[in-house]
Amino acid sequence: MAASIIPNERLDEIHFSNDEIARYSRHLIMPEVTLEGQKKLKAAGILCIGTGGLGSPIALYLAAAGVGRLGLVDPDVVDFSNLQRQILHGTEDVGRKKLNSARDRIKEINPNVQVDLYDTLFRSDNARQLVAGYDVVIDGTDNFPTRYLSNDVCVLAKKPNVYGSIFRFDGQCTVFAPHLGGPCYRCMFPEPPPPGMVPSCAEGGVLGVLPGIIGVMQAIEAIKLILGIGEPLIGRLVSFDALKMRFREFTIRRDPKCPVCGDHPTIHELIDYEQFCGLPQAEAENAKEMQVPTIEARELKAKLDRKEPFVLVDVREPYEYEICHIPGSRLIPLGELPARLSELDSADDIVLQCKSGARSARALHILQEAGFKKLSNLEGGIVAWAEQVDPSVPKY
Repeated sequence: MAASIIPNERLDEIHFSNDEIARYSRHLIMPEVTLEGQKKLKAAGILCIGTGGLGSPIALYLAAAGVGRLGLVDPDVVDFSNLQRQILHGTEDVGRKKLNSARDRIKEINPNVQVDLYDTLFRSDNARQLVAGYDVVIDGTDNFPTRYLSNDVCVLAKKPNVYGSIFRFDGQCTVFAPHLGGPCYRCMFPEPPPPGMVPSCAEGGVLGVLPGIIGVMQAIEAIKLILGIGEPLIGRLVSFDALKMRFREFTIRRDPKCPVCGDHPTIHELIDYEQFCGLPQAEAENAKEMQVPTIEARELKAKLDRKEPFVLVDVREPYEYEICHIPGSRLIPLGELPARLSELDSADDIVLQCKSGARSARALHILQEAGFKKLSNLEGGIVAWAEQVDPSVPKY
């Protein structure tokens, strides 16, 4: 059994009203919790990075459990595409700041919780200040720069970092806490994958209920750390396969050569994590690749109206094409493009198109290397087409 991360002297100032006693009564009668444990929950502060798929169940259940202070970090607004999994937000919240709808929902669950809102990206220049006042950090994001940043700042600040990730039907959960004897994120992933190698949920999709399972696991781990009960997932990673309904456990060992938590660390300050993950380099490479003209949605519509001869190639997947497509486009998924170059004529004027423009930019580079010259990329992809040309086209 682990020791609680909440110092006992902080509990002296914690008191409960009769309404709170009734609210938490099912906790209070548990010998593993009792009144003292509930005081620890009320005395605790947890910083949640993100109020999306993972952040929703995390925030809801921690608030219901009686965690005294929740900090929420998120600069985004609610979009229709969020509602399939981000249960903090409702249909009427579309267009609102996620922080505002999250605060309102949390207050409905438990008005006793202090909710602090941080309408900002979690960045190297504010991370130390943001985590300083909290006992636990929970990472509910889906991008590598933030994962490495949250890891490093928690290692340097000696705060537990409760990690979760989701993709399609698979999820993972663990606790990174070198100061408690475990490894950190860099021990598991010393280097980030090449930019674009691992698709995000927006590109690859995610089963709507999956973040509910992983987010609840993250909330459970945070509560265990606060109460000092059970066996936290320190040095253990739980992997969940929703299709097979199977949990598997893997051991993660601390790397003595880890640059941030190893025996001789070389990282003592936060770095540029966008650069570390290769994003500026990737953007520069994309810019270099895109020396040929791009084309805006309205320009493409004008070409179609003028009946100019050109070939519009959609490089998305067939199931995306089925959702929506531009009339007259030819479907050649990006992964199949190198093997299907013979279907295209280098003498033709070719416009490449995907959902947002990223995959079609990579397709353009493939065609460039194959000797194609008359190329352009639809800027913003079919999303821009829906916004600028044809509002009847659904956005996904």
